[in-house]
Amino acid sequence: MTEQAVDIDAPLNQNDYYRIAERCIPGAGLGGYSLPDDVRFIAERGEGSRVRSVDGRWYIDYVGGAGANIIGHCHPEVVEAVREQAGRGMHFFGTLNDLAVELAERLVGIVPCAEKVVLTTTGSEATFYAMRIARAFSGRTKVLKFEGAYHGNHDYSSFSLFPTEPADYPHGKPDSGGVPEALADTVLVAPYNDLDTAEGIIQEHRDDLALVIVEPVQRIIFAETRFLRGLRRICDENNVLLMFDEVVTGFRLALGGGQQFFGVTPDLASFGKVIGGGGPGGCVAGRADILDAANPKRKGRADYAYINGTLHGNPLGAAAGLATIQILEQPGFHDGLFAISDKLLSRLQQVLDRHGVPAIAAGRNSFWQILYMKEAPTSQLDIMTSNIDAVRRLDVELLRRGIYVLPGVRRFISSVNTDDDIERTEEALDSACREL
Repeated sequence: MTEQAVDIDAPLNQNDYYRIAERCIPGAGLGGYSLPDDVRFIAERGEGSRVRSVDGRWYIDYVGGAGANIIGHCHPEVVEAVREQAGRGMHFFGTLNDLAVELAERLVGIVPCAEKVVLTTTGSEATFYAMRIARAFSGRTKVLKFEGAYHGNHDYSSFSLFPTEPADYPHGKPDSGGVPEALADTVLVAPYNDLDTAEGIIQEHRDDLALVIVEPVQRIIFAETRFLRGLRRICDENNVLLMFDEVVTGFRLALGGGQQFFGVTPDLASFGKVIGGGGPGGCVAGRADILDAANPKRKGRADYAYINGTLHGNPLGAAAGLATIQILEQPGFHDGLFAISDKLLSRLQQVLDRHGVPAIAAGRNSFWQILYMKEAPTSQLDIMTSNIDAVRRLDVELLRRGIYVLPGVRRFISSVNTDDDIERTEEALDSACREL
């Protein structure tokens, strides 16, 4: 055992875990997030709307598994479904399993654009594979995304995520090292909710453009219905595929996702962890003729899109997803979810106004974030050019008071958030405003 090592046979406290993490994990953080040292914690349990640290402190959870925990942590029906499947088999590969087939059938019945689905493990895989499928189907190489959109962790999505000044449209900049410069020629960028600019780019590049990918809600910014309907029309006129990234909006805005909520049907859509009940699960849904490009019987053809993943259609994720869908189908589920959201945002805005804080409780329909702005943002550029430092300071104060948020990041309501959660969040914000 080295000098820095911890005796893992003895009971570990939070500091012990962080010493191990700092030695074994870059930045002692998972992915792109690492909380400030004085408010960081190690989660060891989730229950309903709350998470508990290894030191026994409970937090009201508004991170919500990046939106996947729409019915909270450890819902009894989901837990039982996973437990039952775990006793039958946790992983199969190379052939179909019964629950993966059942989940695919449910998704085809729920999602408006879904004539078929390609099952994946994550939402990032789903957006990556959708781009590959669109290229194989169309024979074209370029995709158009919108400034500020997050489409996963792969290279094609890592352009113009956090703009601080308008791009030289349609050219975007990578937001990560290690992204090949050659990809910049294949990823075009347009401003969100700006139909005229998007139309000009689509028309100019129509002969090379395979796909337009858009989030129905970008962070907390809702697409204008006119914008989505306009994209549908423009893509049809220019023979370009339209795709909705529903990794966050899927099941959350409506059971059929953002396409049901807005009444606009894309050619393709990507879904992530929510279809796995917060566990391993994702899919590309869409027109049968497009998704047939991924038919393994077409191997060897130029228009075949190779799709493969060891955990695709994982039975544990499928079990959790099927159980989650049954809960979401209950009458009035989304009305209740949105009512909780309206109540929380109203109460938080009252606190901000009472203290004269120049900020808004922005968002709706279970998406929210406190922003130092006078009006709701219409683009990610609006958010990035606002007082982000003040937002992060306030969020850190909320963390100190038992409210689990990621500083500067949008957050979510779950159906199990209670009146007590709202009251405690209101009290925490009131105390944070006094402190600041």
